[in-house]
Amino acid sequence: MTGMRKRHSREVKLKIVMEALAGSKSIAQIASEHGVHPTQIKEWKSQALEAMGERFSLRRGKKKGTSEEQLYEEIGRLKVENDFLSVRLKR
Repeated sequence: MTGMRKRHSREVKLKIVMEALAGSKSIAQIASEHGVHPTQIKEWKSQALEAMGERFSLRRGKKKGTSEEQLYEEIGRLKVENDFLSVRLKR
Protein backbone atom coordinates (compact mmCIF):
# COMPACT_ATOMS: atom_id res chain seq x y z
CA MET A 1 0.00 0.00 0.00
CA THR A 2 1.35 3.41 -0.92
CA GLY A 3 1.32 6.40 1.38
CA MET A 4 -0.25 9.78 0.87
CA ARG A 5 1.57 12.20 -1.40
CA LYS A 6 3.46 14.90 0.41
CA ARG A 7 2.96 18.50 -0.57
CA HIS A 8 6.01 20.66 -0.11
CA SER A 9 5.78 24.41 0.21
CA ARG A 10 7.63 26.74 -2.11
CA GLU A 11 10.03 27.64 0.70
CA VAL A 12 10.93 24.01 1.39
CA LYS A 13 11.49 23.33 -2.32
CA LEU A 14 13.66 26.43 -2.60
CA LYS A 15 15.73 25.42 0.43
CA ILE A 16 16.29 21.93 -0.97
CA VAL A 17 17.17 23.22 -4.44
CA MET A 18 19.61 25.76 -3.00
CA GLU A 19 21.35 22.97 -1.08
CA ALA A 20 21.51 20.87 -4.25
CA LEU A 21 22.91 23.79 -6.27
CA ALA A 22 25.51 24.56 -3.61
CA GLY A 23 27.02 21.11 -4.12
CA SER A 24 28.34 20.82 -0.57
CA LYS A 25 26.22 17.68 -0.02
CA SER A 26 25.26 14.88 -2.35
CA ILE A 27 21.71 14.56 -3.64
CA ALA A 28 21.34 11.37 -1.59
CA GLN A 29 22.33 13.17 1.62
CA ILE A 30 19.90 16.02 0.96
CA ALA A 31 17.15 13.52 0.14
CA SER A 32 17.62 11.59 3.36
CA GLU A 33 17.72 14.77 5.47
CA HIS A 34 14.48 16.12 4.03
CA GLY A 35 12.63 12.87 3.35
CA VAL A 36 12.35 13.53 -0.38
CA HIS A 37 13.21 11.11 -3.18
CA PRO A 38 16.48 11.95 -5.00
CA THR A 39 14.69 11.90 -8.36
CA GLN A 40 12.32 14.60 -7.09
CA ILE A 41 15.25 16.78 -6.03
CA LYS A 42 16.85 16.38 -9.47
CA GLU A 43 13.54 17.37 -11.08
CA TRP A 44 13.17 20.48 -8.90
CA LYS A 45 16.79 21.40 -9.60
CA SER A 46 16.33 21.14 -13.37
CA GLN A 47 13.09 23.15 -13.17
CA ALA A 48 14.86 25.85 -11.17
CA LEU A 49 17.75 26.06 -13.62
CA GLU A 50 15.34 26.24 -16.56
CA ALA A 51 13.27 28.95 -14.88
CA MET A 52 16.39 30.98 -14.07
CA GLY A 53 17.53 30.78 -17.68
CA GLU A 54 14.13 31.92 -18.93
CA ARG A 55 14.00 34.71 -16.37
CA PHE A 56 17.38 36.11 -17.31
CA SER A 57 16.62 36.03 -21.03
CA LEU A 58 13.24 37.72 -20.51
CA ARG A 59 14.69 40.53 -18.40
CA ARG A 60 17.30 41.45 -20.95
CA GLY A 61 14.87 41.44 -23.85
CA LYS A 62 12.23 43.34 -21.94
CA LYS A 63 14.52 46.13 -20.80
CA LYS A 64 15.51 47.15 -24.32
CA GLY A 65 12.00 46.90 -25.73
CA THR A 66 10.35 48.43 -22.69
CA SER A 67 12.47 51.58 -22.62
CA GLU A 68 11.89 52.15 -26.34
CA GLU A 69 8.16 51.56 -25.95
CA GLN A 70 8.08 53.91 -22.97
CA LEU A 71 9.75 56.66 -25.00
CA TYR A 72 7.22 56.34 -27.83
CA GLU A 73 4.40 56.31 -25.30
CA GLU A 74 5.72 59.45 -23.64
CA ILE A 75 6.15 61.20 -27.01
CA GLY A 76 2.55 60.38 -27.88
CA ARG A 77 1.28 61.59 -24.51
CA LEU A 78 3.22 64.86 -24.80
CA LYS A 79 1.93 65.41 -28.35
CA VAL A 80 -1.67 64.98 -27.20
CA GLU A 81 -1.10 67.40 -24.30
CA ASN A 82 0.54 69.90 -26.64
CA ASP A 83 -2.34 69.70 -29.14
CA PHE A 84 -4.89 70.09 -26.35
CA LEU A 85 -3.14 73.12 -24.87
CA SER A 86 -2.67 74.79 -28.26
CA VAL A 87 -6.43 74.48 -28.94
CA ARG A 88 -7.21 75.92 -25.49
CA LEU A 89 -4.89 78.90 -26.03
CA LYS A 90 -6.54 79.78 -29.36
CA ARG A 91 -9.92 80.32 -27.66
